[in-house]
Amino acid sequence: MDWIDFPNDGFNVHGLAWFEEDRPVLRRLPERLKSTFREPVWELAQCPAGGRILFRTDSLHVGIRAKVSDNAVMNHITRIGQSGFDVYVDGNFMGSVAPDANGRIEAEWQIQVSPNLRDVVIHMPLYKPVTLEQIGLDEGAAIKGHKPFAIEKPIVYYGTSITQGGCASTPGTTYQDFISRWLNVDFVNLGFSGNGHGDIEVARAINEIPASCLVIDHWANMGENYGENLPIFVGELRKVHKDVPVVVVGPFYFCRDDLGNTLHEKQRKMGQDFVKRAVAGGDRHIYFFDGRKMISRETSFGLVDGVHPNSLGFYLMAKAFAPFLKKVLRL
Repeated sequence: MDWIDFPNDGFNVHGLAWFEEDRPVLRRLPERLKSTFREPVWELAQCPAGGRILFRTDSLHVGIRAKVSDNAVMNHITRIGQSGFDVYVDGNFMGSVAPDANGRIEAEWQIQVSPNLRDVVIHMPLYKPVTLEQIGLDEGAAIKGHKPFAIEKPIVYYGTSITQGGCASTPGTTYQDFISRWLNVDFVNLGFSGNGHGDIEVARAINEIPASCLVIDHWANMGENYGENLPIFVGELRKVHKDVPVVVVGPFYFCRDDLGNTLHEKQRKMGQDFVKRAVAGGDRHIYFFDGRKMISRETSFGLVDGVHPNSLGFYLMAKAFAPFLKKVLRL
């Protein structure tokens, strides 16, 4: 196997909007704006959730060598999802890898039996900073650009731990990844675990990203302040993304909602009322999506802890949301 040092121009990095500026570091916000972000937001930005490597190759095998600081894992996610990689070929899952006891990551996957050009996507860890060292291909294998997306600009998702990918079993099974494969669209994941507070500084960073759609999904970290924050956060985005579709996602079902919890009902109304006011004020490109269509009481088995979706939960979320986004994006 021929081990190719990363980064390499043959391997296209997607989902990390400032990669070309900060390469070879894999992070989700730019170094030059570090001082503007709250410390936990900056620390979480070092986790390359949504980061993907795309290329076409006729290699029979694909390999990866990388390093994370440790192989520690939270109790409601897998080690692969938190700290590992997975690989998809022509849109189909082919394998995954987790770090060893020392944080080393090395894997080789056979992806085909005869040398045909195949589209390869390697997904990066959701909840661990990582150094990607090399990608392996058969000696002499071709490396070409990936197939084009249906639309050039990415969907940008802003939100919480749920948006970041907690708690998918593998990096490629967040709801954004399912939608990306089904609709052939690019995306940027700006979910920050426990810190989706509608920070104006993050909105200003998002304004640097040419986007096809902005999905605002931070209700789970906002409490009673959600309704006050929405017009501020979206208002900042509208300074640049004047006609870009904005989708405000409301709360989905939490298992404790049946115990008299009314916060989500309030937040749902806050989101709906905000969108209604924006439309009445002339915004023709803003929408509300009821999160209960993603996860309901009947499908709450897709929540690993009553709050965070597992891969099944993310699949259910994507099944509900993808048709809506398809209409918004006019695909």
